[in-house]
Amino acid sequence: MLKDYYKKYIETGFDKKGTLNHFKLNCPDDFNFSYDIIDKYAELEPNARALVWVNAKGQERTFTFEQLSKASTQAANLFASKGIKYGDCVKLVLKGHYQFWLAMLGLEKLGAVAVPATHMLTAKDYIYRFEQAEVKHIVLTGDDPAVAQSVEEADRESGGVLINKFILGEREGWLNFDAELEKQPDTMARIPTKADDMLLLYFTSGTTGYPKMVTHNHRYSLCHTQTALWLNNRYEGLHLTIADTGWAKAMWGKMYGQFILGCAIFVYDYDKFNAVEMLSVVSKYKVTSFCAPPTMYRFFIQEDVKSFDLSALEYCVTAGEALNPEVFERWYEFTGHKLMEGFGQTEMVICVATMPGMEPKPGSMGKPLPLYATDIFDEEGNPAPAGEVGEICIKCNRGDDGLFGGYLKNDELTDSMWYDGLYHTGDTAWKDEDGYFWYVGRNDDMIKSSGYRIGPFEVESVLMTHPLVMECAITGAPDPVRGQVVKATVVLVKDAKVEDEAALIKELQKHVIDNTAPYKYPRIIEFVSELPKTISGKIRRVQIRKEDNA
Repeated sequence: MLKDYYKKYIETGFDKKGTLNHFKLNCPDDFNFSYDIIDKYAELEPNARALVWVNAKGQERTFTFEQLSKASTQAANLFASKGIKYGDCVKLVLKGHYQFWLAMLGLEKLGAVAVPATHMLTAKDYIYRFEQAEVKHIVLTGDDPAVAQSVEEADRESGGVLINKFILGEREGWLNFDAELEKQPDTMARIPTKADDMLLLYFTSGTTGYPKMVTHNHRYSLCHTQTALWLNNRYEGLHLTIADTGWAKAMWGKMYGQFILGCAIFVYDYDKFNAVEMLSVVSKYKVTSFCAPPTMYRFFIQEDVKSFDLSALEYCVTAGEALNPEVFERWYEFTGHKLMEGFGQTEMVICVATMPGMEPKPGSMGKPLPLYATDIFDEEGNPAPAGEVGEICIKCNRGDDGLFGGYLKNDELTDSMWYDGLYHTGDTAWKDEDGYFWYVGRNDDMIKSSGYRIGPFEVESVLMTHPLVMECAITGAPDPVRGQVVKATVVLVKDAKVEDEAALIKELQKHVIDNTAPYKYPRIIEFVSELPKTISGKIRRVQIRKEDNA
């Protein structure tokens, strides 16, 4: 049975409330997700639904496991026919197009390395990535000529490094991916690969400098079963995670764990996020489990959520940034679903979460999961007591299951994050008496004012409860007396009418003073139309600080 096949590779255990308390891999040395999961499921239940794809134009495509298996084999044969081989790095810039899954699984069958990326990269970004990852091949979205132009410019400036350029559609000098795919056979002999071979290479979003290269091996795919259990994915369910395929979050909710558990993946392929459109497709296609970052939930609760039929929706989770309790409460009020938060990084799979069977505490990430020995540590490397802010760290060895083995070509940075038997995430938090973790902020984001250490998240959470605040970022601004003072950069809700800005600033300051420790209130408040963000959507507090220090 497809439903239980994953138990061949993974041991799990659950407490009386149904909460995961044991997770262990039994991964053979030659494990390959594309062969051992996708192709095997095509044998067990060939007609089982695997992928449902819909785009903003109304086009639809559904793949069964058998169809996905054959199409990915065609992709492998196509790549091999063009000289792509074991160990080669291939860049995938495919947005939400279904061809991403065919290309990704095809590369796995060859033992090649996928290098996913967002379509928002510039020519300069491509040049950096071509050089650092030694990329010689690319598969590109074809719906925006400017994207192809950026790649062509980067290729020229890099001396013509690209051997193969595939595009979805027709363009001079490029291979038409779909047309070439149809020419290929849908059978092939298994190519030997190892579970410890490189599977994926990601460039992090780079909130503080050049992006880092994070690599994962084939064991990583199995570890995402823990992620899927957090998402409450189930056999014959339909899961939607809002994430571009260029980001590691796509592996969390659009690839491995869902397929392993026999849960179909729903993909909405769009150009620009629209809350009403997203709620409409969740309703129309009967999505059963759903994951989105807190920012998007903030947009959802600005709409008439109750006007959508969300009766098929069984479970909602969030990750990617800290969740404000106000968003939690409003979503629960509108849908009856409690947002179950989780925490992880590109460097790993999920490590802290509010799992099924746990009662969520609004604003808390949850508790450590069994795959990793995760705790909060003080500056001396000792576990921090309840209530004390410290750094989230994992006691482990480099390359343990689900964890990256270090930053490629950057031993110095690796050593700065991985020492004394701990992987240092760079994120700070504290835990309560029940063992729940509460996020504080990145180490770089901590504010030191008049001897106080202030994390941005708590102040942001309070500001977010004010009815006029849509988004905000808390940073430290230089001050000759206090060293730093708390600054709030605020985006107001749409159609907000402000007749007296000075009065609103005082109102927001009082709102913070009334709801948290007075020393944390923002002495500076600036209103903006939008916050600076990375191309993955994370707030760039470093840019705000840089402008304040200019």
